[in-house]
Amino acid sequence: MKKKTLGEVLRYKREILGLTQREVARQLGVKSSHVTYLESDRRRPSLALLSRIADVLGLEREPLFLLAHPEASSFVGTRRESSPGKDAKKVWHDFVNNKALIEHHRINPAELRVLSQISLLGRVTAPRGFLFILNAIRQAVDEE
Repeated sequence: MKKKTLGEVLRYKREILGLTQREVARQLGVKSSHVTYLESDRRRPSLALLSRIADVLGLEREPLFLLAHPEASSFVGTRRESSPGKDAKKVWHDFVNNKALIEHHRINPAELRVLSQISLLGRVTAPRGFLFILNAIRQAVDEE
């Protein structure tokens, strides 16, 4: 997937599959005008819609997510072949021990457990990355 924008990728893949905007919209559960806006890069999809787009068009989620949210590229590191190193453990330690941050963002124990599992991947490079991930999860859960 080497296209410049999300809209270009969506249009290209839709055309390869021989689908109209109306057909894609029906499968996504949105209006065809919304697909037009997405393909012209006039709107960005929610995380829930982005997931459905990946399913309908057969696209990989991570590259699609980064096209929709390029500002998140600093939070999504390159894949590591080895186990998480000291840096990943330090990032989690810094995050989980920042009680003011946890209180300010109203992070509950269940959310901390989920984030602790994510920390084991060793891909979050800064404590604020956990906030980004948490907010993405919260948005996806709220929209479902």
